[in-house]
Amino acid sequence: MVKVIGIIGSPRKNGNTEYLVEKALESAKKAGAGVEIIHLGRMKMEPCDACDICKMTGECPKDDDINEILSKMQEAHGIIIGSPVYFGNVTSHLKMLIDRSRPLRADFKLRDKVGGAITVGGSRNGGQETTIAAIHEFLLIQDCIVVGDGSPLAHYGGTGFGGAVDGIKNDDFGIQTSKNLGERITTLSKKIWK
Repeated sequence: MVKVIGIIGSPRKNGNTEYLVEKALESAKKAGAGVEIIHLGRMKMEPCDACDICKMTGECPKDDDINEILSKMQEAHGIIIGSPVYFGNVTSHLKMLIDRSRPLRADFKLRDKVGGAITVGGSRNGGQETTIAAIHEFLLIQDCIVVGDGSPLAHYGGTGFGGAVDGIKNDDFGIQTSKNLGERITTLSKKIWK
């Protein structure tokens, strides 16, 4: 069975990004994946100090939760990364994970993992695409296979609007694109990781 993990880059508990990542994972589970959720806002994390020890040892010397997250990313077949839009980009929580993922890139441990992005902005055009692009860039640099939400919409990934009437739960478009992404990542992961 393929495994799909959902990484929530939001510092908030029970926020909009978490809701959409959960919807994507529900869809992944229905498509036959084992799923796990990782909430960066509940983890102990420190920023990269550029010490270069990981270049010599293949591991980060910091004793926090990021090393465990990196292991889970390596074990997964599919990776969904979600972030709210912070000034047109990812949160500092997600950026810490990205910066600290250098040990995975040493010998491309994420090669051919299927990855995708979910973002939530304060308005319908609130920086979702630029934030998705930042996540896609990270996945591409790690040599992952990057996918969007697929047909019938076929855009960059899950894009939520946090300012929808009564909140994200009424953003049908954001929910549908997130569900589509979860299904697409699972379907392609099953084809690649037979």
